[in-house]
Amino acid sequence: MSTWSNMNMQDSSSPIMEQLIYFHDHALMIILMILIVVTYMMISISLNKNINRLMLEGQMIETAWTVTPAIILIFIAIPSLRLLYLMDEINSPTITLKTIGHQWYWSYEYSDFMKIDMDSYMIPQNELLMESFRLLDVDNRAPLPMNTFIRMIVTSEDVLHSWTVPSLGVKADATPGRLNQISFMFNRPGVYYGQCSEICGANHSFMPIVIESINPKMFMN
Repeated sequence: MSTWSNMNMQDSSSPIMEQLIYFHDHALMIILMILIVVTYMMISISLNKNINRLMLEGQMIETAWTVTPAIILIFIAIPSLRLLYLMDEINSPTITLKTIGHQWYWSYEYSDFMKIDMDSYMIPQNELLMESFRLLDVDNRAPLPMNTFIRMIVTSEDVLHSWTVPSLGVKADATPGRLNQISFMFNRPGVYYGQCSEICGANHSFMPIVIESINPKMFMN
């Protein structure tokens, strides 16, 4: 769930988002170590003439700062590629939800059930409840079961949109005439918010996404 004044990433609600946060922390620590070493070397060079001569003329140091970045890139690339393939993996989904972007709202179709579809509009500011989020809450939330493998099919009826829920770690372009596919699984119940991430026109910032993760039995009822 989103919170105001939060500078960090949202708490994960899916296994993929957990892995994305782990990779973010992993890469951040590597970048931090590089920053510390480079800063130390620059200060040492500026204060010590002997070290300055070693850095400018030493064959060993040239070899070191050529090989070291290559090794560091390997430690970043391997988990990055692993995560990339995990995000593209589509197993046998239990439920398929189709979402269609319009100017400027979303509509949802539950393909596994007969004639279940709905439009999801942003709630106007003058109709908001005290506990509602301004510019984020909608009149019809899309309910989905937790601990269930879900396939999301994303498309658009008019212009380019982008269906994004940060706490799920999913983002897919909604392209007219094309079906894009993503998959995810909720690991806990809750209400999760997102927004269109493609500048799609005058009311681009007024087409939020709200997904509600609920118990599978409640979902079927």
